[in-house]
Amino acid sequence: MTKPFYITTAIDYVNGAPHIGHTYEKILADVIARWNRLNKKQVFYLTGTDDNAQKNVEAAKEKGFPIKEFVDKNAKQFEKLCKEYNISNDYFIRTTSQEHIKKSQEIVSEVYKKGLIYKGTYSGLYCDGCEAFVTEKELTNGNCSEHNKPPRSIKEEAYFFKLSNFKEQIINWIKKDKPIIPEKRANEILSRLENEELKDLCISRANAEWGIDLPFDKKFKIYVWFDALINYLTGAGKDEKYWPAEVQAIGKGINWFHTVIWPAILFATNRELPKKIWVHGYFTVNGEKMSKSIGNVINPLELLEKYSADSIRYFLVRENSFENDGDFSEEKLKSRHNDELANKLGNLVSRVSTLAEKYGLEKTEIEIDSKEIIFRIEKNIESYHLDKALNEIFVYVDKVNEYVQKSKPWETKDAKSLYEAVFAIKNIAILLSPFMPKTSEKIAEIFNFLIDIKELNKPIKSTKIGEIKKAEILFKKIQ
Repeated sequence: MTKPFYITTAIDYVNGAPHIGHTYEKILADVIARWNRLNKKQVFYLTGTDDNAQKNVEAAKEKGFPIKEFVDKNAKQFEKLCKEYNISNDYFIRTTSQEHIKKSQEIVSEVYKKGLIYKGTYSGLYCDGCEAFVTEKELTNGNCSEHNKPPRSIKEEAYFFKLSNFKEQIINWIKKDKPIIPEKRANEILSRLENEELKDLCISRANAEWGIDLPFDKKFKIYVWFDALINYLTGAGKDEKYWPAEVQAIGKGINWFHTVIWPAILFATNRELPKKIWVHGYFTVNGEKMSKSIGNVINPLELLEKYSADSIRYFLVRENSFENDGDFSEEKLKSRHNDELANKLGNLVSRVSTLAEKYGLEKTEIEIDSKEIIFRIEKNIESYHLDKALNEIFVYVDKVNEYVQKSKPWETKDAKSLYEAVFAIKNIAILLSPFMPKTSEKIAEIFNFLIDIKELNKPIKSTKIGEIKKAEILFKKIQ
């Protein structure tokens, strides 16, 4: 039996509400999941929340909530985010689940029995924001470059994982298998591995009130990153049947954890490694870094009060290339919604459906060459360049609009030119369906075709006058 296409996102801290960055990552992974389902692959898509982080504890105390109540309440917001944005995840994992606690303790015990965990004393710097130990070299002007705050110095008895044992294996894996995309993110990791000492990893926290007990010493909790990474194995089903992942989508700030610590855990337990680690950039808002103190954090659930999920999905993917950081602004979102979705795609569907209702469709030879555009769209999706794929889809939309404008079926009453326009709209809706699922479903319903990859470039049913009805407005203009 062929293994399913297993795709994961990072699990999110639940110390606050979801933000636009969380949404972006889930949408990116969703497009790939839907694309593979469209291509008849069995897909298993995992996302979820990191409930065990110490920053969740601090946030709960700050808000005056019991920890579990606080974590449960916020985790529901992330589940709601998936639902409202039509994220097609097959499972939503929470690291407080009994299955994950059991899996984490099993794997830590497995590594311990192999002699790869030892007891010692940790003395060094710890960034609470990263939930990670850091070195002086990683700091910028004494601050964590990720959170712009100084780490604190701690000294405590701890257990260590012999991460240093796996340095050469990890370097060889990155060079030989080329699992990290884009290449610049692989080069960042290789530069650190080849030029710096790889120290053993502290995998326990003493006197912590929240988290998973270290199975061989209950005075300690498992270090949150060690437990968090194991979620991908927990989520892979009974006996880890879906592992290894075809692709794991993560933000650039957690590249090291996923491309050094994670493969070391997998090497240590003789498991296969993921095929691809897909590293995307961060979001600024109107050119500024997102920050609670500035007050510019975009809540994606609140954004749905003004814009449809499909409009936001479209904007986030079209506006930004995953290789680089992106910028979010409502003005740009509004502009793309009005200019591209309403004026180009929405107007095309409205115009053609109105004319098809009046004049019907008559089968004819297809003039608009779509094979080359479809080929480019497929290649861009398969190489994870989703922004480029969307751009090509709208090149196709432009071609069809130009064809309709040139053939003037409102004057000629030519059912053949309308057949060609509907044929192209069918192709567009199928290709657009991983990006904008609800919109594609509406278009398919208007013109009576199936969202199915087999229908690409296949003839459509000719229809008599009145069988296609004028479409409702797909995208209302936003002022």
